[in-house]
Amino acid sequence: MKTHHPANERIKKEYFTYLKEAKRYSEQTVDGVAKALHRFESYTGFKDFHKFHLQQAVNFKKYLAEQMNARTKTALSKSTLHYTVTALKRFFQWLAGQPGYKSRIGYADAEYFNLSDNDTRIAKAHREQPVPTLEQLLHVIRSMPCDNDIQLRDRALIALMTLTGARDGAVASLKLKHINLAEKVLDHDARDVKTKFRKTFQTWFFPVGDDVLQILVHWERHLRENLLWGLDDPLFPASLVASGANHRFEVVGLDRKHWGSATPIRKIFKSAFESAGLPYYQPHSIRKTLVRLGEQLCKSPEDFKAWSQNLGHEQVLTTFTSYGEVAARRQAEIIRGLGKPQIVGVSVTEAMRVLQEHIGTGAG
Repeated sequence: MKTHHPANERIKKEYFTYLKEAKRYSEQTVDGVAKALHRFESYTGFKDFHKFHLQQAVNFKKYLAEQMNARTKTALSKSTLHYTVTALKRFFQWLAGQPGYKSRIGYADAEYFNLSDNDTRIAKAHREQPVPTLEQLLHVIRSMPCDNDIQLRDRALIALMTLTGARDGAVASLKLKHINLAEKVLDHDARDVKTKFRKTFQTWFFPVGDDVLQILVHWERHLRENLLWGLDDPLFPASLVASGANHRFEVVGLDRKHWGSATPIRKIFKSAFESAGLPYYQPHSIRKTLVRLGEQLCKSPEDFKAWSQNLGHEQVLTTFTSYGEVAARRQAEIIRGLGKPQIVGVSVTEAMRVLQEHIGTGAG
């Protein structure tokens, strides 16, 4: 059974290089494009891209709409369909300009990968994502056990992410030298830390509770004083796996190296929330929790600008549009409250929200 086409593999390699070097896409994004291309090639029986025809695009869309999600056993979501065909559209638009393909593939042929307007609207529709309250996060942290090095690490990890809103990929690459507990600041140094877009910035700890800070202080002191680790050692080391008493591989302590990815962090979160009797929230959701806290605490535009910068956002509008949407429950409270007698005036953060939306729509 055919599993690849040599000519296709060569041109795909060129395209992936283009995405990485020219478009500056991340490895994760390029992997997603590779998956979309493999889906299409599997459907066509790995036909040479030179033989691409617009009818292949039309038929592939129908085929894709009939496929099932391997995990949920349900039809693929509209967002998955949209992501896949968009990746293919961009590839064939690029391919139409490459030597050897220009005379065979028309630039407009790639347009046949487009979904219908209705399906596109469904795929792009904004849906409110579940966000933990600060009280839920504190409950999880306070209920976590701390009887051994692994448990101490896991508790301190969630404490740090609550204090800073750091992304899981960055946290997995942190070293002891990146944290300054005396100044209560985390240094996102892109030379070592895997920050988004490799930005370098500093995050001063958000005011989420002194007991959360003390958990991190205890962990840092444990690494330095008890384990005698140095500044270039990982702040949150990987688990050390070795053969145990029953000659089975098991976690026996901490390894003096970083995790290879953020996957273990997500597993730690999932286990911690389940043990606390709460639904699982992804690590990234903490950033939205902190934005909502900022909307409550910030009293001036300067306050919220500082809060936004603390999350690594260069533009405050990013914080508003990507993280600062009004939760459905709060939306209901506001609308119901508008029917009651009002005190003249509006909070600064609400005024900023209206102003940013006004600017974003280009209203005069």
